[in-house]
Amino acid sequence: VQLQASGGGLVQAGGSLRLSCGVSRIMFRAYDMAWYRQAPGKERELVATITSGGETTYTDPVKGRFQIYRSNYEDAVYLQMNILKPEDTGVYYCSTIDRGQRRWGQGTLVTVSS
Repeated sequence: VQLQASGGGLVQAGGSLRLSCGVSRIMFRAYDMAWYRQAPGKERELVATITSGGETTYTDPVKGRFQIYRSNYEDAVYLQMNILKPEDTGVYYCSTIDRGQRRWGQGTLVTVSS
């Protein structure tokens, strides 16, 4: 599997960003997908998930602000991030489990200034 994340950048608090993750070399529509993030000096944490059927979950700090969605036509998963806060700063990774192992993209950096 190949996971290619993009869309990060520098944004002011209250702003929005949309992250994209292109997925290849798997039958994308059959896979559950997830976004994780890692803040400086902290462990990587789960942000949001979406099942192959489109069901979603979110970690509490992003509920109501972030939306994960997927396009099985484009083989891509997205993370729409609104009302960004400085504590959302970090490297964001898209991820899936393939052949029993969690796979990671290269990450995209999101920096939210106060």
